Amino acid sequence: MLDQPIARIENLRVEFQTKDGPVVGVEDVSFSINPGETVAIVGESGSGKSVSSLSLMRLVEFGGGEIAGGKLIFDRKDGGELDLAKADQSLMRTIRGNEIGMIFQEPMTALNPVFTVGRQLTEGLRLHRGLSKQEATERALDLLRQVRIPEPERRLKQYPHELSGGMRQRVVIAMALACEPRLLIADEPTTALDVTIQAEILALMNRLKRETGTAVMFITHDMAVVAQMADRVVVMFRGNKVEEGPVAQIFENPQHPYTQALLAAVPKLGEMTGKPLPEPMKLLGREQAEIKPIKGTDQPLLTVKNLVTRFPVKGGFFRQTVANVHAVEDVSFTLNKGRTLSLVGESGCGKSTAGRSILRLVQPQSGHIMLDGTDIMGLDQSGLREARLDMQMVFQDPFASLNPQMQLADQVAEPMRNYGTHKGSALMDRVAMLFDRVELPRSFMRRFPHEMSGGQRQRIAIARALALNPKLIIADEAVSALDVSVQAQVLNLMMELQAELGLSFLFISHDMAVVERVSHDVGVMYLGRIVELGPRQAVFENPQHPYTQSLMKAVPIADPHNRALERDLKFKPIPSPIHPVGYEPAPSEYREVSPGHFILTTDSGY
Repeated sequence: MLDQPIARIENLRVEFQTKDGPVVGVEDVSFSINPGETVAIVGESGSGKSVSSLSLMRLVEFGGGEIAGGKLIFDRKDGGELDLAKADQSLMRTIRGNEIGMIFQEPMTALNPVFTVGRQLTEGLRLHRGLSKQEATERALDLLRQVRIPEPERRLKQYPHELSGGMRQRVVIAMALACEPRLLIADEPTTALDVTIQAEILALMNRLKRETGTAVMFITHDMAVVAQMADRVVVMFRGNKVEEGPVAQIFENPQHPYTQALLAAVPKLGEMTGKPLPEPMKLLGREQAEIKPIKGTDQPLLTVKNLVTRFPVKGGFFRQTVANVHAVEDVSFTLNKGRTLSLVGESGCGKSTAGRSILRLVQPQSGHIMLDGTDIMGLDQSGLREARLDMQMVFQDPFASLNPQMQLADQVAEPMRNYGTHKGSALMDRVAMLFDRVELPRSFMRRFPHEMSGGQRQRIAIARALALNPKLIIADEAVSALDVSVQAQVLNLMMELQAELGLSFLFISHDMAVVERVSHDVGVMYLGRIVELGPRQAVFENPQHPYTQSLMKAVPIADPHNRALERDLKFKPIPSPIHPVGYEPAPSEYREVSPGHFILTTDSGY
């Protein structure tokens, strides 16, 4: 029976027990998913969209939730209907992975850090499909090629921490597709990916859906992705479904005020055309203090010259260095006080490593880093500790950067305790003030990280970075895992703080629309080098380097009638950044196209 839905959720209610009494995660939600159909569930973080998917997998119990009411009807491969809400966990084990695949939002927490990628990929195949070790390895290689991971044979032997965020996410996607499930639940599967990979993964999922008739439940907050992928859209708000309809109807004629606000909060590429300075977004339904465009100053705060960071690749019997990963290769730029410089590029291009090298969280091989007159490269450990008062970092994955055993108030207070900047009641007052600054209720100070949604965790990370009043904040994909409305609020918050405190941001991102919104200057990175650098207006309105042009083309458009086709997505495979010991690449040379706008003339490999 083809017209029969693969999954029906009827009147689902999920509750969580907390110290302050029960909290309702999902109040009353019903929808169905048909074979070969993609249903997008959209809403802000905390709206209950992930809880609905975890209930369908019956994983919500492991997170302290309980299904308090409703039915979860699943149509099994062998034709029988089953209410998953009543199934026991041993039956669920055969269904999970085999009949319902799941792509989780945070790839580092979804992968086991102590097993190699190969072992994790083949585990499900051997358990559910009974394949031999050899057959499972062949299939695993095939899957890695499908999700376009370079050098798949090497990747199978690596551990999750050896891969970049985007690569990890592709491994998680390959794992979910391994057993060709009937229903694929994708929980924010592309938030940590750059535009080019995202465009390809979406095309891959579309193709698999067409070929195998897999139904997809696609949870996302990215309305442009919804426009590219969805057949039907379910909009959730505070645990309830507020609107449902075909994708074109939701985009062209949204009925519920919340859906209208959600669509208005999407940053669109090209919105800032003709505006040289960044300006905050207008958010529906909230009063905003009028913030003028942020000018910044022309005094340099951070000067980076010829920065080189390489990682050794060990091999052989004595674990000698046999090659080097050229992560950052001859990078130079200047960031002025009160301004934002964005580094953009695909995962693995070296942008995060560049950010970490500047803070000396990874040790650069050579180069000069000057922060407000201090030579960062020349400092010893105690000098570096002192210098870190002025420079702080907001990491990409807030769950991994927060301590799961500490209450949030203590995490925000920790930097101030370490440096002794505030004591006693002044310390707690400042923590409360920081919670107000990042728009979190003070009642959250007693909570732990696992009791927060992704967007709320990221705000805690920002509050903690602000605790010491730094001059420079390096934001590494700080908003990539947030939903549009929260993302808009966090970006506005960062710009308000910049306007008030004169902060400088080094903003590392792959989201071109966000970069266009917040940046004064933009550097485009490819294979460890900056291939194009200049004022944002020049780079976005007149991209000169072929790589920048193809990056702009890959940005998804929030219009269901304007879908990118797989045949239009022709990206060159990224060459390997690994070179043998003794290889010395040519230095970076630039040509000035217009005042302050430079493009790389050395061969960048693109």
